[in-house]
Amino acid sequence: MTPHDVQATFAATLVDEWVRDGLTDAVVCPGSRSTPLALALADHPGVRLHVQHDERSGGFLALGLGLATGRPAVVLTTSGTATAELHPAVVEADLAGVPLLACTADRPPELRDVGAPQAIDQVHLYGRSVRWFGDPGVPDAAGAERWRPLAARAYAAAVGPPAGPVQVNLPFREPLVGSPGPLPSARETGAWAQRPASAAVATGVEVPTGRVLVVAGAVPGLDGELVHATAAARGWPVVAEPRSPAWLPADTSVTHLDAILRSPRAAEALRPDVVVRLGAPGSSRVVNEWLAASGAPEIVLGAPAWSDPSGTAAVLSAEDPAGFLQAARRAPSEPTPGGWLDAWQAASTAAAKALADELDGAIAATEPGVARAVVAALPDGARLVVSSSMPIRDVERYAAPRAGLVTIANRGANGIDGVVSTALGVALGSAAPTALLVGDIALLHDSNGLLGAAGRNADLVCVVVDNDGGGIFSFLPQATALAEARFETLFGTPHGLDLVALASAYGVDARRLPPGEDVATAVGRAVEAGGVRVLVVPTDRAANVAEHGRLDEAMAAAVEAALGI
Repeated sequence: MTPHDVQATFAATLVDEWVRDGLTDAVVCPGSRSTPLALALADHPGVRLHVQHDERSGGFLALGLGLATGRPAVVLTTSGTATAELHPAVVEADLAGVPLLACTADRPPELRDVGAPQAIDQVHLYGRSVRWFGDPGVPDAAGAERWRPLAARAYAAAVGPPAGPVQVNLPFREPLVGSPGPLPSARETGAWAQRPASAAVATGVEVPTGRVLVVAGAVPGLDGELVHATAAARGWPVVAEPRSPAWLPADTSVTHLDAILRSPRAAEALRPDVVVRLGAPGSSRVVNEWLAASGAPEIVLGAPAWSDPSGTAAVLSAEDPAGFLQAARRAPSEPTPGGWLDAWQAASTAAAKALADELDGAIAATEPGVARAVVAALPDGARLVVSSSMPIRDVERYAAPRAGLVTIANRGANGIDGVVSTALGVALGSAAPTALLVGDIALLHDSNGLLGAAGRNADLVCVVVDNDGGGIFSFLPQATALAEARFETLFGTPHGLDLVALASAYGVDARRLPPGEDVATAVGRAVEAGGVRVLVVPTDRAANVAEHGRLDEAMAAAVEAALGI
């Protein structure tokens, strides 16, 4: 398909999805750069077309259509000052709560900020007046599976709540006239994704049936017991990440999913029909990519803002999931097909046993073993702060879920900065015994978090996994694709620092665990002693990669045997 045909297909997909969402009217202000979308709007039989030469008037015409119908109308302009003419209508739509889709054609990136004609800065042109701004770039066939999610998100943001204007900035390259090819598949139910006003409305899609998988993330106030009670009533397995209140030992809990999915046969056998996701996605790339590749539509509840990184969401609601869970628990039960929950229980049990056989009682400290030991060693009521990078992944992948522990991680932006200070704040704010599981690089990023920590009234044990560098990079292709010296310079980045001496310089009690000392015992004693303490656990990066592989192979083999595949 030629680039101009790709652009035509992209534009036709946007229009087709918008019509499925409820679009009936479009205002087209004539211009050249907007040609692909103008042709798509004119060609779709479900769109009533209104041509208006004056863009300012066109914006208010679209506003009036929104006022009359309660549905957003498209207003399309070419690039340049034509886009600025929509600003008054966008402001009115914002303050009046009127749905509006402002589609602004734009020059491609190479023609921006180089003195090209009819090119102005259109990025976030309308500032805070819009409910959402989208700038997907010049259409590329490789991203075709994201075209419908883009259109659905724009429409849903305009509809609200709260209703208002949305800007979709659309750069197109010449030639601008093309022929649309086959469109990416749509959903049979109509809109690709919708955002109902409340979780109760989300049940308008009805309680899902078939092979349903619950994926539970961090949702403030989520009742973990209700999640599992609903799952038990429906026959749904529950995969909960450590930050979720549903990360509990229960008959419906699935543990060590990352390792289970390392078996391609298990990944295929356990593929869901529908995913109910509570909160934001977890940290495991393996799990998230498997869910995206499954093709299963997602019902997303309780996630902050719009949460659809894989483009698979069918329903998104930021409301408390409790209403949906209670409705699903009370709804007439339909048997899940083919021993769905039984298969998950068998896989989870087999993986957990294989992991326990391989790890528990081991003398040498390994990074999976440290994560598992820290979780198990903390008393009920404690707080566990887990750093991004490998620690959060190891806790999710290898630790056993437990009640009585609140797990916290900075997963908004997934950075490793400020984690020591965050943990100290958690300890002070909760007045509960707190542990931090952190890597050496993350500790160095925020060693000043220990400044004055010894004099604060806090109980914090920092467990530092010290592999002298960026351990997570050893799992990436760069580790084998580059010469060792080059890899170490750019990615391994050994620092060679004495972390015990560093912590001691801040007046914090610190020690390095000798080989053979039990990590769980050391953590337990440090918690009992109180105050701010640092335990440094030395590990080896290369050995860590091998250990992960060894454990995953053992668990995958056990899962396949349990499932008979």
